Amino acid sequence: MGARKLLDGNMAMVEAMKRARVGVISAYPITPQSPVAEKLSEYVADDSLKAEYIRVESEHTALSCAIGAQLTGVRACTATSSVGLALMHEVLGIAAGCRVPIVMGIINRALVAPWSLWCDHQDAMAERDSGWIQIYAESVQEVFDYMIYAYKLAEHEDVLLPAMVCQDGFFLSHTAEIAMIPDQETVDSFLPAYISKNTYLDVNNPMFINNLTPSSEFGEMRRQQKDGFDAAKAVAPAIMEEFEQAFGRKLHIVEAYRCDDADVALVTIGSMSGTAKHTVDMLREEGKKVGVLRLVFFRPFPHEMVREALKNVPTIGVLDRSAGLGAQGAPVYVEVKAAAGDCGGSITSLVGGLGGRDISVATIKKAFDHLYAVHEGRADADEQVWVDVRADYNELRRKIGGND
Repeated sequence: MGARKLLDGNMAMVEAMKRARVGVISAYPITPQSPVAEKLSEYVADDSLKAEYIRVESEHTALSCAIGAQLTGVRACTATSSVGLALMHEVLGIAAGCRVPIVMGIINRALVAPWSLWCDHQDAMAERDSGWIQIYAESVQEVFDYMIYAYKLAEHEDVLLPAMVCQDGFFLSHTAEIAMIPDQETVDSFLPAYISKNTYLDVNNPMFINNLTPSSEFGEMRRQQKDGFDAAKAVAPAIMEEFEQAFGRKLHIVEAYRCDDADVALVTIGSMSGTAKHTVDMLREEGKKVGVLRLVFFRPFPHEMVREALKNVPTIGVLDRSAGLGAQGAPVYVEVKAAAGDCGGSITSLVGGLGGRDISVATIKKAFDHLYAVHEGRADADEQVWVDVRADYNELRRKIGGND
């Protein structure tokens, strides 16, 4: 029913696209996404993937081509990172507003400036309200699994929303792990052929798509998108059960790890989550009652599940891999704080891992140390803490006053 393969996250994403039988690939390379575009071109060239490969001149065009192809009834695909995703910003809204259920691979990389090729989540977080489902993988296996899952969720007739499946650049995209890749027949039985619904291009049945919309209809169309997100939350668990029956692996919307009796819990997202769970096991052996709540879905945000998982935890920290500049806290923190509401626990915003800095066991321990200080009244829960920034950060590449 499948084979164990040694793959990095980029190749796991490619294998998922191939088994989803995408018919159009619109590709523009950008580090660390480039291997996705390269491998897909090889599959088309050797005829192992029956698809049209379009070499476009920008990420803006890549997504535009994918939208056009999918509106004709062809499952299309593209992938990007960082400033490439930022260049797509205008077109992201078109895909979402026209209810085109494209699944796009995002290999998370920091936005500029400072210039960086390495991972953080600012690129996807900057698009968190663009009308796209957002799913964050922890492992290479999950990159494949959530890609296949996302096609079925996005294309559900009650959902019809585009989806980003996000993986941390280099930490997942270029790290090889053993992954179980099912055969084509098994994937076909779970994921049927794509049929366009709602909006489509058909010369025998023409319709206006993305035409100028008066204010008398605009709000209503936005509300339809909101209903799509509500439907996604409603049908997501059932599709996960179908996935588990088909492939034997359990997926999560959120994953609570040793939170039931925790005094202190850390909320994580992406590849840092495995390190955090390992650190929890280490600290539990030392007698510290700590836990982790991993978010897989960020859009639609699973606020009920988050609230339920954290309702009995007195001290909570949220570790973001993006800064959320100018806000009360970083993006995941803001959502968790709103979801937790008046459940009683303190919630602290923590920031780390920016620009590709490793979130190591030592970093996770430092986060838990600070949360214990909050728990014991030795630190302020409302103060944002940048857990891995050195103390002399203000002296780095900075001139104080004038031209001296």
